[in-house]
Amino acid sequence: MNQASIKTNILTQKETIAYPQLPLAVYREVSAHLQQIEGVKTVLIPQSSRQFDYAQSQIEAIQIEYSVDLSSQEKQYLESILEYYGQKYGKYQRQLDLNR
Repeated sequence: MNQASIKTNILTQKETIAYPQLPLAVYREVSAHLQQIEGVKTVLIPQSSRQFDYAQSQIEAIQIEYSVDLSSQEKQYLESILEYYGQKYGKYQRQLDLNR
């Protein structure tokens, strides 16, 4: 079998993280920091509310996707990034995405 025809199936984990008081620019900063971890991908989820509110972020949440084989050091780095922003901007909500 040709090496080029072999596909690898990497199992990934998806989570949705929401910081209710986080502004758009800071969501982008969180995303940039998380993407510094090898194998971590992020997607910013736009606000779904139909009513405009200056106090509400333009982003509803950030979805993170990473390999289930992430090293313990990389997992710790991911957790420390999330906790840093949680301490600075308030508690965040975390939900495991079971629909992969």
